[in-house]
Amino acid sequence: MDGYFASRLHQQLRDRVRHFAECEVRPRIPAMEAARTAHRELSRLIAHQGWLGATISQAHGGMGVGHLAKTIIIEELSRVSGAMGAMVQASQLGVAKIVHFGSDEQKKTWLPLIAAGECLPTIAVTEPESGGHVLGMTATAVRDGDDYVLNGRKVYVGNSHVGDLHGVVVRTGPGSKGLTAFLVESGRPGCHTGEQKPTMGLHGFGFGELHFEDCRVPAANRLGEEGDGLAVAYSSSMLYGRANLTAVALGIHQAIIEETTRFCAERHRYGKPLHELPSIKLKLGQLQSRLMTARLVAYHAVHLLDQGLACDAELMNAKLVNVESALDSARNAMEIHAAAGLFTDRPIERYLRDAHHIFAPAGTSDVQLLRLAEVALGQAKGQWSQRLSELTRGEALV
Repeated sequence: MDGYFASRLHQQLRDRVRHFAECEVRPRIPAMEAARTAHRELSRLIAHQGWLGATISQAHGGMGVGHLAKTIIIEELSRVSGAMGAMVQASQLGVAKIVHFGSDEQKKTWLPLIAAGECLPTIAVTEPESGGHVLGMTATAVRDGDDYVLNGRKVYVGNSHVGDLHGVVVRTGPGSKGLTAFLVESGRPGCHTGEQKPTMGLHGFGFGELHFEDCRVPAANRLGEEGDGLAVAYSSSMLYGRANLTAVALGIHQAIIEETTRFCAERHRYGKPLHELPSIKLKLGQLQSRLMTARLVAYHAVHLLDQGLACDAELMNAKLVNVESALDSARNAMEIHAAAGLFTDRPIERYLRDAHHIFAPAGTSDVQLLRLAEVALGQAKGQWSQRLSELTRGEALV
């Protein structure tokens, strides 16, 4: 499969990320699991590898290697730590908004810093009372001379507690044309993070709250025009969010199989390795089949995206298949481990917990199915990939 979609350069990138993940990330996992808070030091170390610049053009200091390479980076980090894979995928969401909607000055200012790992970007859209209903948001920005004044609260913000530059979508008027996006530096007066709450999984990654209280932001920090906020939110979610979360799920899925086959080789029953039992061997075959199908679906979708082709449905399906497959395989792996899987001396219970975190962002499986039904019925409402992926590709390959 790698030979079909990926080149020798992709394989070299995979080897480099895997080596880094084994040497630098894996030894830190026990501390992250114990602390259950965002790991600032490791997040910065990963950023300094330059991998946040995968889809940033070389002209702006990035790697310019596209979405498949970005998928491989996130996948390999997630194979060792879903939390650090999630950290990179959330940062990539922050990249998307600037690549697509940033002015020339904003791109020149921020993209080189992100590519160098000196700036961790985020995107903040969701609110506690509206959830995935973007048009239900109530956080506001009011024009005041050369500034806008922001007030409101955002939740489930990836990298909330380590981010340097927040892409914030707020309401500047009524209806779907009344949403506008801004770049807000984390140290700006009136912008502060909420308490970091412990979560079920992804320990080491932070997705918390941002509060804006009379936060004054220059009009020059606006992304695009007033009214572009919905496009900022949807395009980031569609072109980056679903692909990125697919990659996290894929990496966790790979880790599930590696750990489960290792366990089956180590454990013996009736004088033979556990995997010699027909019932166990069947389950292992099912895990492998799921992983192969999930990877094919994932790579195909981002390959289309890199080619500038319409692929909204493929991106939706990739997220759906990979999340559901990873969850199913995690549950099957727990069945194979039985009671041994309940203890934290083996990582299988961590993989199960982490996989659940990938379910809701960028649309639950039900949301993906509803959108795919619209595709089947000929009711799809346009193609974000068709509108914006060519811009992404041009940005990445310059």
